[in-house]
Amino acid sequence: MENFIFHTPTKFYFGRDTHLQAGEILRQYGAKKVLFYYGQGSIFTTGLHAAVSQSLQMAGVEYVEMGGVKPNPDVEFCRKTAGFIQAQGVDFLLAVGGGSVIDSAKMAAIAVASGADPWDITTGKAEAKGALPLGVILTIAATGSEGSDSAVLTNETLGQKRGFSHQLNRPRFAILNPELTYTLPPYQTAAGITDIMMHTCERYISLSGENKLLDGMAEGLLRAVIDAGRQAMAQPEDYDARATLMWAGMLSHNGLMGAGRKYAMTAHKLEHVLSAMDPSVAHGAGLAVIWPAYLKYIYRYDLARFAQYGARIWGCAPDFYHLEKPALAGIEATEDYFRSIGMPATLRELGFTESQIPAMAAACSQNGRLVLPALIPLDEEKMAEIYRLAL
Repeated sequence: MENFIFHTPTKFYFGRDTHLQAGEILRQYGAKKVLFYYGQGSIFTTGLHAAVSQSLQMAGVEYVEMGGVKPNPDVEFCRKTAGFIQAQGVDFLLAVGGGSVIDSAKMAAIAVASGADPWDITTGKAEAKGALPLGVILTIAATGSEGSDSAVLTNETLGQKRGFSHQLNRPRFAILNPELTYTLPPYQTAAGITDIMMHTCERYISLSGENKLLDGMAEGLLRAVIDAGRQAMAQPEDYDARATLMWAGMLSHNGLMGAGRKYAMTAHKLEHVLSAMDPSVAHGAGLAVIWPAYLKYIYRYDLARFAQYGARIWGCAPDFYHLEKPALAGIEATEDYFRSIGMPATLRELGFTESQIPAMAAACSQNGRLVLPALIPLDEEKMAEIYRLAL
């Protein structure tokens, strides 16, 4: 087992009606003026806006509002948010939504406290020196941003998408009510299921060999998500299925599944190019296309690991004399599952063409300067080969 530091300061309030406690929780944290921060409108149609507003008012918490965060949040809106926070004298943020809203809030909170541009912080040109406190009310089980040290921003002007990991990104608290996910469109639910799985799968494809404890934890989580995903797609108001997905989403990306491993979020980086080139591409949908192609390219470099992936996670018949059989069967089962929940299977389904692959590989490799870690190092040429497998 590798050395690691594991620290999760976020306090979680999980279960039915927990969102109604938001005002009292913020009052307990000593919030003086809160930014009530959200996305593009569903918060009104579901009644969540009214419920949260009432909770804040009943607790006597002063607040201002800002909505309009887009999927794959753009740095320009994050800059606008930071300016609004400063102008209004906000001292605590409440992000109500999914990963995009939370990530935008994280980076705005750091930008204000650090006196720096959020893109400069994301790209390492400026130092993250502090962060305004952040609370979350989660509305989609997907990214795990409610408990992670990660945030992702898109720079639409540059056509780039970058992630930033830092302990300052950890929310002070997160409210997780599975009932708030009942009204999600099926496609969003499916993209969230995929994202949850990928956060654990990327860690499971270890670069440091076997870890029986983490392997067992990851396999159990993935099997639970696969089953709960099927149930949630069939019965959107199945509380237990939604609860499993919501808690698994947090566990997948809060650091637990990678503690003690060397791993690389390489498929995520390959996907970030897609949603940077076309921000309408949901991250989970892009991962559903990239992940099987990535596996087809790298599985032969650790047949035992991929045979285990097929047998223990997907229930494929083991074959100790021909490890390639369960390995390939596991990849096929992955593709079949994504299709069964309505995810795309190819780049063409997302609107990309073969002529765009050189640009994808160039963007992912930063014009050949970056080699991605994996079971083998991936240079620009290898990245292009993976994108072609995804066509």
